[in-house]
Amino acid sequence: MRGMAVAAGAARFSPRLFAGAASAFAIAARADMPAHDAGQTVRLAEYAARIRHEDISPEVLQRAKDCIADTVGTILFGAQFVWSKMIIAQAQRMGSGGKSSILGTGTRVHAAAAALAHGAMTHAFEQDNLTFPDSGAHPGAALVTSGLAVAQEGGMTGRELLTALVAGAEVMIRIGRATKRTNEARGFHAPGILGPFGAAVASGKLMQFDVQKMTNALGIAASTSGGLMAFAHSGNGAMVKRLHLGRAAEGGVLAANLAANGFTGPTTVIEGEAGFLKAFCNETDPTELTRGLGDTYLTLSILMKRFSCHITAHTAVEAILDLRTRYGITGDAVASIQIAGSRRMATTNNIPAPPDILIGQFSIPFCVALALYRNPIDPYSFDEAAVHDTAIRAMALRVKMTVAPGQDDEDVSSTVSVTLQDGRVLTQRVTDFLGTPARPLTGRDMRQKFLLLTQKYPVSQLENVFDRVQNIESEASLDWLHV
Repeated sequence: MRGMAVAAGAARFSPRLFAGAASAFAIAARADMPAHDAGQTVRLAEYAARIRHEDISPEVLQRAKDCIADTVGTILFGAQFVWSKMIIAQAQRMGSGGKSSILGTGTRVHAAAAALAHGAMTHAFEQDNLTFPDSGAHPGAALVTSGLAVAQEGGMTGRELLTALVAGAEVMIRIGRATKRTNEARGFHAPGILGPFGAAVASGKLMQFDVQKMTNALGIAASTSGGLMAFAHSGNGAMVKRLHLGRAAEGGVLAANLAANGFTGPTTVIEGEAGFLKAFCNETDPTELTRGLGDTYLTLSILMKRFSCHITAHTAVEAILDLRTRYGITGDAVASIQIAGSRRMATTNNIPAPPDILIGQFSIPFCVALALYRNPIDPYSFDEAAVHDTAIRAMALRVKMTVAPGQDDEDVSSTVSVTLQDGRVLTQRVTDFLGTPARPLTGRDMRQKFLLLTQKYPVSQLENVFDRVQNIESEASLDWLHV
């Protein structure tokens, strides 16, 4: 039934104690609470519960539609990998009998299981969208995956999905900015700990939550946050990185379902003592939680990737493509490469000899070397054979990463200097790469990426899917999105 979650089993409790707790919560988070008296968690919930489709500008709605199309493409592409298939199988076992599609499989499961599968499939191969500047949030992998699952289960419209996606993005990206990305210094993977908040808001919006239920959903979502950076530092086990986004999407759906049934969570879970920011981050800026809320749409900060590699490699890879186009150079003509960027780029993403493609996509030297010998725009260029390609491996070892003085850790700009065998040095600097808000992908670019990602599916069917997503606000249901 629309707006309802699966009923939870009844538990024994004291009616008197429960009534007291419920009364206290109602005082703390009643729907008519003035925004200036509420904490940031409640204010974010209030915003998400009250935003309307007609309040959102066409520009913001278009970015949301592009996010949906981009995510559907990455889900379908991600279905082919063995790590995705393992999680899909788990989702099918635990969620059978539902109405939500697992795209690319022809099967349907319950919403939480579909969100788990789709979150992992979206993040399966470093193709999913994120934000610029980087907030640590991955909007498509958290919001589209959970939102589509809940919308299909509850029979919601495309217009409702768009509104829910924007609500989730505005909350999740602000929380990400408030972390100042210091969570990863403590070993936490940002998309995994942020995703449940966005997924809970998107799901709750589709379920037509009031402020109290939305606040509870956020309070519950915080306790589903998780994901460690160990995969990047151990040199193995990178499959688990894909699970982080699956669990984030699943956690948000779980939080919303529980909140729909009256389950409660802390009303100051984000900003409070022992709350999310204090627990996960070394340094925070809580003012970012509500900065510009209702006036500025951070949905517009969503960027679409062109290359199947970590965001920190995109500027350097684009620089290599520009130099190849301008000078006609090939890998055989290159003696060495120097890349100046942030400390994060020169340390965490400086992996000259990755053991497999999953770590390779996280390595700037590998991705830059690949771009000299293959077409990095084609996602199929990033295969396991590339990691073992003698020329690519040798070139990756000749890439030297340095820290640019004064460059902030969240600045992914690169200055790439290519020294040729004849002694010439070619230099290119890239700050805003194609796909960032300053240089967004056009409708033609979006279609090209979508069709590249889905090239193993029937072209006519996928062209129709892309076109319908671009007009999704006119769709009375989303049951047709079942590839």
